[in-house]
Amino acid sequence: MLTYWFMFLVPAWASIAAGGKPRPAGKSLEFSWLMAGVLLALLIGLRHQVGGDWAAYESHYLDMLGAPLSEVLERGDPGYYLLNWLSTQVGGGVYLVNLVSGALFIVGLAAFCRQQPRPWLALAVAAPYMVIVVGMGYSRQGVALGLAMLGMVGLARKSNLQFVLCVALAATFHKSAVLLIPLAILATSRGRLWTALWVGITSAVLYYLLLASSVENLVVNYIDAQYQSEGAAVRIAMNALPAVLLLVLRKRFVWQPAERNLWVIMALLSLASVGWLLVSSSSTAVDRLALYLIPLQLFVFARLPDLMGRGRGMRNWVLAVVVYYAAVLFVWLNFATHSQYWLPYQSWLFL
Repeated sequence: MLTYWFMFLVPAWASIAAGGKPRPAGKSLEFSWLMAGVLLALLIGLRHQVGGDWAAYESHYLDMLGAPLSEVLERGDPGYYLLNWLSTQVGGGVYLVNLVSGALFIVGLAAFCRQQPRPWLALAVAAPYMVIVVGMGYSRQGVALGLAMLGMVGLARKSNLQFVLCVALAATFHKSAVLLIPLAILATSRGRLWTALWVGITSAVLYYLLLASSVENLVVNYIDAQYQSEGAAVRIAMNALPAVLLLVLRKRFVWQPAERNLWVIMALLSLASVGWLLVSSSSTAVDRLALYLIPLQLFVFARLPDLMGRGRGMRNWVLAVVVYYAAVLFVWLNFATHSQYWLPYQSWLFL
C-alpha cells in the first residue's frame, strides 16, 4: 500500500511546494520529470500479479508463443498482440509487455501534464485512479488512454494530424479509442469542412479495419450481458464534477488556441455519461468509455487554484485538490471491491 501512497504523495508534495507559482522552470524540473516518468513506468511495468486482469494478460502472452506473425496481425487490438508476440521472440515475458505499455502510457500522461499550468498537480490528480487503476489494471486501455492524451496535446495546438495519428495508434491497443476521432472535427474552429472530410474518411477506414467485425461481440458482451461495474457511478461523478466547474467558470479560463472547443465538448460528454449511466443496462460499457474523459479532471483541477484563489489563497486551493484526491486514494485502497488485486504491491525485481 505504501507504494501507491508514494506514487501519489511525491507529485502532491511537489505541487504544494510550488504554492503560488503555477509553472516553475529550469533544468532541475526537466530532470525531476524524467526521473518521475521513469520511476512510474518501472512501477507499472515491472509489477507482479497486480491488477484484476493479471491472469488474462498472462494468457494473452502465452497465446502468442509460437504463433505466426500473420495470425497476430489478424487479431483484434493488433498493436497489443504484436507487442506480446515481439516479447515472445526475446523471452521478455508479460513483464516486457507491461513495461513497454507502461512507458507508452506515461509518455502520453507526462506530455499532457506538462502542458498544464500546474503540471505536478495534474500528475497528483492522475495518480489515484488513472495511474494506479487504469495504468496498472487495464494495460491495453491504459496505452490507448496515454496515446489519446498525447493526441489531445496536439489537438490543443491545432494539430489535428497528431491527434488522429495518436488515436489511430491507440485504437490498435484498444479499439474503443476509434470513437475519439470525431473530436478532431468538433474541436476545429476553422477549416471544419476539410477537416470533416479527411477525418471522416480516416474514421471510416479505422472503423472498418478495427471495429466493424467486433461490434456484434461488443454488443453481446457489454449490452446484452448487462455487465455491471461496481463503483462506475462514483467514477463517472468524478468526471462530472470538473465538467460542471468548467462550464460554470469557463469565462475565467485563459484558453489556449483550439482548447475551448475541445474541453467544452469533453465536459458535455462527461455530463452526458451521467444520463447514459442512468438509462444503460450495462454500467461497464459506460464506465470503460468514460475512462477517456478522465483527462478533464487533470485539465480543470490543475487550473482551479488560479481560477479561485489569489496569493496565499492559491496554495489553499492546491491543498484542497490534494486532500480531495488523497481521500479518493484512501477510499479506493481500503473500500473498493477489487482493490484486493492490487494489494500488496509486488515487483518482478524482488521475486
